Amino acid sequence: MPRSVLDEAHIHPAIREKVAGNHADIVREVQSAMATHAVVVVGMAQNPFPKKARKSLDAAGVPYQYLEYGGYFNNWRRRTALKMWTGWPTLPMVFVNGMLVGGASELQKLIDSGELKRLLSQTRTAT
Repeated sequence: MPRSVLDEAHIHPAIREKVAGNHADIVREVQSAMATHAVVVVGMAQNPFPKKARKSLDAAGVPYQYLEYGGYFNNWRRRTALKMWTGWPTLPMVFVNGMLVGGASELQKLIDSGELKRLLSQTRTAT
């Protein structure tokens, strides 16, 4: 089922550029990391779940790129741009071969089932 996103036709032309450019730098940074790393973890300081995801990847021997954006009291607006871009409401955001696979618990399920190894053995998709 496709995710509902406001159609550009329903955004006034005078604000379209502002909407499109809102913290676009953080999205480009994550996209750049996804283009060069098979596994990317996006997180924030003080949140235990990005740390849990990284520990799971370390234990599985899977290399990854970690991007950290602020903490509970800063950079929340920039992180909101990532949440809007992906549709994923929490951190971490874990990407495998350019595909959002979820957060820490979803990652652990992929590791436990062997699905992560299968995904990593596949050809990377375009981001």
